[in-house]
Order: sequence, then structure tokens, then C-alpha cells
Amino acid sequence: MEKVAIDLHIHSLLSPCGQAEMTPNNIVNMALIKELDFIAVTDHNSAKNLPAIMAVAKELAKETEIGLCILPGIEVTTKEEAHILAYLPTLEAAMALDEIIYQHLPDVSNQKEIFGPQIIMDEHDQIIGEIDKLLISATDIGVEKLWQIVTDLGGILVPAHIDRTSYSIIASLGFIPLELDVKTCEVSKNQSFEKVLANFRFFKDYQFIHGSDAHQLEDIAERQYFLELPDMRRQTLIDYLG
Repeated sequence: MEKVAIDLHIHSLLSPCGQAEMTPNNIVNMALIKELDFIAVTDHNSAKNLPAIMAVAKELAKETEIGLCILPGIEVTTKEEAHILAYLPTLEAAMALDEIIYQHLPDVSNQKEIFGPQIIMDEHDQIIGEIDKLLISATDIGVEKLWQIVTDLGGILVPAHIDRTSYSIIASLGFIPLELDVKTCEVSKNQSFEKVLANFRFFKDYQFIHGSDAHQLEDIAERQYFLELPDMRRQTLIDYLG
């Protein structure tokens, strides 16, 4: 078994709340500086910066022989206003989910002066586009429907920051539907697993991970959250979490 350092909840500047410094190159290089092994960039309701991020990581691995595994992901807001982390086995699966989610977002335009821009970049940190629809809106996809969509794409769901009193599946539904077949839940970085278990006894059957939910570079996790995996493959991590 190999002990790997993770941060599976990071936002790029595509998320309207993400800072301008959260470019593909900055995120990947900061993760390497912090000696992380696995990261997931999980923008709100979009995967459109993942191609650049994964390209940067691949090129750096060639140049430096230092590997950083990127787990493709999206933080989806369901119609219940629950934040759910969807992790996919491939970039292609993530982009397919991206297309589905965009179709199910309301036609509400982003007001950049209020929420911030929603910028798409290439692997050289050059701006190649912006997303018009407000990405922090709730989709019209329910939790159970999202589970089916993601499962069909070979992915898994991890409820985000379950300890929060807003935008968590517990705040929205009060429970995790058993039919979702969820194995892992994310707990906010400042909350202990023990306290979550003390407050919600039904979580005894789940395993927990921490994520930074970073919106600025300094908040990306240090080498502090670990999992033990047999190897460094994305599918291995998905199998562990799901």
C-alpha cells in the first residue's frame, strides 16, 4: 500500500468565487510545491478548465519526472441546493458530464461585477473564453438523478462538506438517500471526523475525507490529508472512494 497526499476539492478561476490567481499552471505548480500526489479541481457545475489543468500536469511530468495525478471532477449543485462532488475516471467522462450539467442550469447570466468572471484558460494560462450562465446556480437535476448520470459515466459521488449548515446534502435533505450507494463523504477542513460522527450517528457506515475547498492558492492543502492506495492510478482512487 502507498500513502498518498490528497486535496480533492479545489476551484480554479472558472468558478466565479475563485481568485484570479487560480490558473491551471498556478494550481498544478502549487500542488507540486506542497508535494501533493492527487488533486481534483472541482469547479462549480463545470469542467471546462480541466483540459488545460490536465495538460499542464502531463507536460510537467514529462519535464520533471514528478508525477501529479489529476482526478477529473465537478462540484455539482443539485436542485435541492446540495453540493455534490462528482469524480470521473477520464477527462472525456468529465466533459460529457459538463455538457449535461450546462443544459440543466437556469438561463441566469453571470453578473461579473457581483460574482466575478468565469474564465476558461488554455494550458499556457491564456484566456480562451468565459461562461455566460451563472455557475453557482442550482441545476434542475435532483440528487438521485445525478447519481444515475454519474454512475453511467463510470464515476462516483461524494457529498461535499457534509458538516455545513448550508449547501450540504444534510442541510438540504437531512440524510443521504440509501439508493445513492455513497461510500465516502467530505468533511470541511476545519471540522474533525469525530465531531461529525458524534453529531450524526448514521455516518458510522461511511468513510470520510477532508478537502481544502480552496479558492485561492494559499488555501490548497499542505501534505496533510492522506489515503492508503495500492498504486497511483485514478481508477484506484475512484474504487477507494466509491
